Amino acid sequence: MTDRLSGLLNRFELRARVFHRGSLHGVAGDAMRGGVGHLHLVYRGPVTVAYGANGRETVVQPSAVFFPRPVIYRLEADVPEAVDLVSAAIEFGGADENPILRGLPDLLVTPLTCVPALDTVQQLLFDEAAARRCGHDAVVSRLTEILMIQLLRYAMRQRLVDGGSLAGLSDPRLAKAITAMHADPSRAWTLETLAAAAGMSRSRFAAHFSSVVGIAPGEYLMRWRIGLAKALLRRGRPVKQVALDVGYGSASALARAFAQGEGASPTGWLSAQAGQQ
Repeated sequence: MTDRLSGLLNRFELRARVFHRGSLHGVAGDAMRGGVGHLHLVYRGPVTVAYGANGRETVVQPSAVFFPRPVIYRLEADVPEAVDLVSAAIEFGGADENPILRGLPDLLVTPLTCVPALDTVQQLLFDEAAARRCGHDAVVSRLTEILMIQLLRYAMRQRLVDGGSLAGLSDPRLAKAITAMHADPSRAWTLETLAAAAGMSRSRFAAHFSSVVGIAPGEYLMRWRIGLAKALLRRGRPVKQVALDVGYGSASALARAFAQGEGASPTGWLSAQAGQQ
């Protein structure tokens, strides 16, 4: 089967920045920002995770604790010095354009024993974090990124996502159509050609897609294209070229799609983004 996850990761590059190593002292989540998740690799616990209004979960074994979206949280322990963890900010690209985050639960706690690959990577990561050899920061960040990809694989395999791209990519039939859209957004996709890619009838594909992903195939394609367009516009690409790259025949066609999805023209949206910086 075509690689289902690489299309997302290639378009919206994943980056990890480790901001804490060691005991629990000084770890809190009151400064998260859009488009950035927080990943905590708990090597020794126990740790209680309190988040949102009433969320609370106790981690008693080595685990990956992931917050995909900004939320106020804190990690608590009776003896903070007895806790050993590595914490990293995980960047997925612009908050408003990356479908990786949609559908993930507010908190994803994965015991490392559930995924042998996670246990292997975290052992390397903690060894490197403790040793502080040459190139230490780069190695720790790359290992954290690898572990994050393993977590996404696990979430897909276990169907831990509720709608969105990862839910669709977890479905063997829908994954074929979604991967095709991701790989070739400029193609003139229709409901018929997408259904054919999934090996399903037109009506069954449309109903199943909406049920699993949470939106209709046409809307998903529009959101994917608009997300790509935003990324290209931020890089300074001309509107006309962006329109062609993401599957719209002209700048005016892209403007109509932007007006429908964003309530503004591409240039108006870009100006608003610049004003917020």
